[in-house]
Parts: sequence; C-alpha cells; structure tokens
Amino acid sequence: MLLQIFEGEDQQRAITMTKLSIIVPVYNEHDTVANLLERVLSLDIDKEVIVVDDGSTDGTREVLTERGREPITVIHHPENRGKGAAVRSGLERATGEYVIIQDADLEYNPAEIGHLMAPLERGECDAVYGNRFPLATRGELHGVHLLIYLANLLLSRFLSLLFTRTVHDIETCYKIMRTDTAKSLGLRSDRFDIEPEITAKLLKRGCKIKEIPISYHHRHYSEGKKITWRDGVSAFLTIVKYRLID
Repeated sequence: MLLQIFEGEDQQRAITMTKLSIIVPVYNEHDTVANLLERVLSLDIDKEVIVVDDGSTDGTREVLTERGREPITVIHHPENRGKGAAVRSGLERATGEYVIIQDADLEYNPAEIGHLMAPLERGECDAVYGNRFPLATRGELHGVHLLIYLANLLLSRFLSLLFTRTVHDIETCYKIMRTDTAKSLGLRSDRFDIEPEITAKLLKRGCKIKEIPISYHHRHYSEGKKITWRDGVSAFLTIVKYRLID
C-alpha cells in the first residue's frame, strides 16, 4: 500500500481489502509514535495502518512525514478536535474486515492484537475488549494509578447497571470488532467520550462483548497522559445519553 495524505477536502481513497484496519489516533506524541508504528508494522497480520494526526504541534506531524515510504495512511486534522473525532476520521477510511483502535502512547502492547482477534474469527462474539484490570479484584494493580482504576471501575459498573450487561473495562483502548459493525454505530463523540459511546451502542444493539486480559503500562500525566476528571464526568453523561437515545 502507498502512503496517502488527507488534508481538508483534498482526499483520496484506496479500495484495498485487508484483514484488519488499525486506527492510530495521535496528538502530540512525538516521543512515542515512531516506536509505536514500528511495533504495529512488524505484526504478522494482514493489515492496514491508518494514522490520524489530530492537529499535533510538537513535531509529530514531521515524524509522520519522515516515515512516508512506509505502508501507512496518514490523515491530518488541521486543528485538534479530540480522540473521538480522530477515530471517526480513521473509521471512515477503514477497509479491513475488522477494526481496532491503537493509542500511540505505548500503554498497550500491539503484540497482543492477534490474540484479541481470535474469538471474533471463531464467531464467539461481536466485539472483543482488552481488559486492563483482570487482577484488580485481588488487589493487584501492577503500577496502575489508583484513581484511574477507580474512575474506570465506577464508569464500568454504572454502564453495566444501566444496560444490565457486565463490562469490566469500558475505557480500554483495545476494542476490536467487524468494521461494518463499527461503521453501523453512527459514532458522534469528538473526545474521550467515544469510549463509552461505543460500548453503550454495542450493548443497545444486543452485541456480545468478550473481554480478554491484556497487559497495560500506565503512563503518568508527567509523561503526557491527557485524560482528566472532566473526561470522567463527560463519560457518565455520555452513558446516560446513549441509554436514552440512539
């Protein structure tokens, strides 16, 4: 596949059937994006990699331009619009049978993606989530910030209560499903509220979600982590919103 750059209305689209579309939303990840892309491109999976630079100002755009010979598609947002907007831009151009979101901050290990695909390929479920906290009930957080865990726990239990279906980690980045399923959700969120929106809409449609334990390297705010308590409040409101409307 050739590198394609999408800017404004000047867009091109390649019709390429692949097994997995990997959407990489990026905002100011100059220090990690090159390493992440190397790890993703090394995966022994039939794939397309769609990187969405969401208005970075720290040199990320230049890093992506330097890697122009690699088999990736790069979409540039002229200004920062949020993770949800980046995911939606990537999803519009996804051509794979399945799709997954891969953050660029190295908190998640791309080597585990193949493991997450297996239940989908066996027809066991409609979506697979990578559960970052499978041992948390035994008090083992492995370096994860307690507030991050507690916020996710509250959000997950709240959503599970409203939808009467248990999901342990609704904020996980690793959500993989058929691309046609993802596109049918009609996603609207622009920021981190894209995560609860995806889960709420899957459950509302009766989709079966399977959770599989994954490794997780928590990044501290001093290292560039961007989600805040305001995003937690927004997530609660998003859960209620999509319980009441589509």
